[in-house]
Amino acid sequence: MNLPASPATAAFAAPLFELDRATVVRGATRVLHDLSLTIPLGQHTAILGPNGCGKSTFIKLINRELYPLAREGEAPVKVFGLRRWNVSQLRNRLGVVTSDLTRDLQQMPQLRVEDAVVSGYFSSFVLPPHRQVDADMRARARRALEHVHAAALADRQVAELSTGEMRRVLIARALVHEPEALLLDEPTAGLDLVARQHFLDLMRTLAQRGITLVLVTHHIEEIIPEIDRVLLLRDGALQADGDRAATLTDAHLSHAFGGRVHVRREGDFYSAAVTHA
Repeated sequence: MNLPASPATAAFAAPLFELDRATVVRGATRVLHDLSLTIPLGQHTAILGPNGCGKSTFIKLINRELYPLAREGEAPVKVFGLRRWNVSQLRNRLGVVTSDLTRDLQQMPQLRVEDAVVSGYFSSFVLPPHRQVDADMRARARRALEHVHAAALADRQVAELSTGEMRRVLIARALVHEPEALLLDEPTAGLDLVARQHFLDLMRTLAQRGITLVLVTHHIEEIIPEIDRVLLLRDGALQADGDRAATLTDAHLSHAFGGRVHVRREGDFYSAAVTHA
């Protein structure tokens, strides 16, 4: 696959995501509170926080599964500078990988892996009978699987895959469009230690090849060295925003997660543990 060249830090300019005082209410609860942030294209970013902090709501805003409260003036949410967008506009620029995709694809009977990757062209879970699948689509799907070291899975049934194998297939499905950015929602959930490390290695490769990564997680161990900006959410609001060294501190994480958290750094990687002292 032809991937874009890695942008220089000084080139951060084009907005990938923009939230301008976005507020989301679900039932009687405000899950996002006047959240403002901008993530430029080219800046690998992690959105970190505990369960219930608003991370999932952020994903649903981008996917248009939820909408912010309307107000006069500029739209509260923009993607690539667009106030309104649809799947066909975005799929060539932004790939989204969520656990919901795993569930939906694995429920499809007798769905082959290669077909699952090709289905990414149509934003569906099966190959639409009224749409033509050409040889170029097949070739790009196979190249995408090779790129994530999953070529051997092409003829397997999606329902038979392990969690780690499925994550690679989802990445391949997102990559068939050669997107500029990937939005990854808890990508290592359910992976064993070895599969988790393989996936982190894959994330590093994608970042180094110029695809902007936006990682949504509550595990700081997943924040690979290529991701230097960390947004820390708590109770639907932005608590901290900065580089890893400034944001991944005992004080910030203890406040965000509501307990005594000790952060350790080993080389370019961070880890955290709850303390009782």
